[in-house]
Amino acid sequence: MIRIFLLALLFSSPLLAGEPSTSRQAEIRNLLKHDCGSCHGLSLKGGLGPALLAERLRALPDDFLVETIQKGRKGTAMPPWQPFLSIEETNWLVRTLLKQQP
Repeated sequence: MIRIFLLALLFSSPLLAGEPSTSRQAEIRNLLKHDCGSCHGLSLKGGLGPALLAERLRALPDDFLVETIQKGRKGTAMPPWQPFLSIEETNWLVRTLLKQQP
């Protein structure tokens, strides 16, 4: 019984979670371009919101980026995306943003 619990706990870890499916990745990229891009600029170079370019984001801790996406930022136009993105999808999105080439 304890082994089953430990295995379930191990495989539910976000570090070991798989990437979103290919179709879900396309949906998230579309959300990034259109929904995030409406404030951060369609090229993600900034607008109402700050730039989401890798060179800028690399200076910030990953957990800060994940929390910002999940919970939004009070006092700003940044809404919480938690109703639309799981924590695993948000982690994937952060990794994707950090891989961008200039």
